[in-house]
Amino acid sequence: MYAIVRAGGRQEKVAVDDVLTVDKLAGDVGSTVTFAAVLVVDGDKVTSKAADLAKVEVTAEILGAVKGPKINIMHYRNKTGYKRRMGHRQPYTEVKITGIKAGK
Repeated sequence: MYAIVRAGGRQEKVAVDDVLTVDKLAGDVGSTVTFAAVLVVDGDKVTSKAADLAKVEVTAEILGAVKGPKINIMHYRNKTGYKRRMGHRQPYTEVKITGIKAGK
């Protein structure tokens, strides 16, 4: 059984015990978060209706905060002596999927 969930503006394919990196979430390490399901596949049965998906609950446990790769940004204007260098690392949260519960 797996599900497609909406997490941080993107859609991710998840199954139980998967570890994935999503945009930064508010919460402490060990706390539980819930994701909205877009599609659920259980063997040959595919659930995609909005009424049925409202009953599906995908839960995950927060493992910790991580940072993305370093991005170097360089601003330069020719013949003016203008140079600026910056760097950026996007904050992410690592989560482990603990359960996909289908509605009743």
